[in-house]
Amino acid sequence: MYRWFTLLHCLLLLTIPLPVSQPSEDLVPLIDDLRKGGFILYVRHGEATVGEDQPGLNLTDCSTQRNLSVKGKEQAKKYGEAIRKLNIPVSLPVESSPLCRTVQTAEIAFGTPNVTVNPFWLKIYELSENTNTADTQNIVQTFTRQVERLTPNQANKVIVAHSFPPGVGLGEIPSMGTVIVKPLGNDKGYEIIGRLTLEDLLRLAQID
Repeated sequence: MYRWFTLLHCLLLLTIPLPVSQPSEDLVPLIDDLRKGGFILYVRHGEATVGEDQPGLNLTDCSTQRNLSVKGKEQAKKYGEAIRKLNIPVSLPVESSPLCRTVQTAEIAFGTPNVTVNPFWLKIYELSENTNTADTQNIVQTFTRQVERLTPNQANKVIVAHSFPPGVGLGEIPSMGTVIVKPLGNDKGYEIIGRLTLEDLLRLAQID
């Protein structure tokens, strides 16, 4: 029954995002929690406006994909700087979707040797093009299994991937936006603790 509720929670997006303009002091307790570890930071890649995703794109050929812009690369760099300056511990390697824009984002933010590709995260990208309800439910259910697993103490797991369609899973996420997920354990689902925009992180870390 709980499992069914968790899946329904994901599909209907019952969690209300934090306001983009939330004062920095209101986010301090969230940052303090992150410093203790045990959470998942689900991050959308940086701004990608170079090229386009071609039909039947080749995962090993970035020219067939939409890639990071100059701004997107700068966003990724500042994201990594903010995480380090705020002393938020990260479990390495961080996970990335196999698309070039997500791998590039993760590598710029956390260093090339510290990134591993998890092919499943491409399924989140495919949700935007998938109109089959059964397939969507299966992907969201698998997503739940991925993020409900407890993470090592004293560090946070980072996943760099894609936004969800409106009303599905974690919902829409802005470029370099972060959804803070608390795993509850196998077959117990997860909780969304909060959301951070890149601007939130930079403001908290006092990075221009």
